[in-house]
Amino acid sequence: MAAAEIGKQDNGGITRLPFSEEERAVKELAAAFMQEAGLTVREDAAGNLIGRKEGKHPEAPVIMVGSHLDTVVNGGGFDGALGVLAGIEALHSMNERGIWTDHPIEVVAFTNEETTRFPNAMIGSRGMTGALTEADLQQKDGQGTTLQQAMRHAGYDPEAIPQAIRTEGEIKAYVELHIEQGKILEARGLSVGVVEAIYSQLGDKFILEGESGHAGTTPMQLRNDALMAAAEVMGAIEQEARMAGNVATIGQLRVFPGGLNIIPGKVEFTLDLRHTGDEARDAFERKLIGLAERICEQRGIKLTVHNLFRNSGAPCEGWIREAIGAACSSAGLEAYELISGAGHDAMHMQKLCPIGMIFVRSRNGLSHNPEEYSSPEDCGDGAEVLCRTLLKLSSMTNE
Repeated sequence: MAAAEIGKQDNGGITRLPFSEEERAVKELAAAFMQEAGLTVREDAAGNLIGRKEGKHPEAPVIMVGSHLDTVVNGGGFDGALGVLAGIEALHSMNERGIWTDHPIEVVAFTNEETTRFPNAMIGSRGMTGALTEADLQQKDGQGTTLQQAMRHAGYDPEAIPQAIRTEGEIKAYVELHIEQGKILEARGLSVGVVEAIYSQLGDKFILEGESGHAGTTPMQLRNDALMAAAEVMGAIEQEARMAGNVATIGQLRVFPGGLNIIPGKVEFTLDLRHTGDEARDAFERKLIGLAERICEQRGIKLTVHNLFRNSGAPCEGWIREAIGAACSSAGLEAYELISGAGHDAMHMQKLCPIGMIFVRSRNGLSHNPEEYSSPEDCGDGAEVLCRTLLKLSSMTNE
């Protein structure tokens, strides 16, 4: 709740955009919590905040736990932050009990997990895995500021990002605790869940170009209205997604020139598309683009589609899922497994190491919303399961 005060809006929502003063403030708070937990604290070249608990064998591969501290605009206080703070709490508890694990353990607060400011998300985890490109650094926010410029303004050197890359074999496992952001656990009356896999995801930008004109002097049959074409395309996307059982979301919409009495000559909108597998996701994307092309051709509209990002689906490793399930059982909780429809930093960390995830129940399934909430009891259950999981994974007797 202390972290939730940072970036708090008048309506109770929270806004902490990446490379902002609010993000810096919440990182400083998390760093203070890390120091209280006895951790060695540093920040890497990609802006990831890292707290390390040394193990009996410092040269052994690290067990990593983490999530993010940035938020969407007017979001909630649990998305991302709970995973970081629960990880710190687990290591704080180990230190209080005098537990010295075989493997070192690191808690990471990844920077820029959300797509709110820049169209490509998970900057921190992609920086750590070597997946951040020069093209990513040139992407712009709504004010025209590039990611590279935002990093420099926040005190980072974009040219030093390669220093943040971790090598394969350096990390034994990555575990992420996160709120579910859905209603499955609540419907089953469960406080925690074991994640089986993370959905495959992509983001596209659709650009439709017609012709602007006077709203009063241009007959309907002589118009090349980009907005009406976009409305038909968006309706077709919704209908196809419903019929196929997929999830497709139009999250951003821009109309140009945007006058009350001007026929829109250009429209841009984003598509967020998710599926259980990469191939099926890509096939559905091709189908939707084909529908859009036919609609635009009939209306005399030029269509351009740019891919913004493409994240592969991520299965959670069996032996980590077993460790989480055993932690649930030992804590007197059911080890219920479910799929994550939301993307997480774990998707990129699988390039370096096996991954696992723990979900905590979300009240009414709400997230990215000021009403986002998980009870202290549920957060406690999640932290307990996380701590027991880390103890099992960081012990060489289990290897």
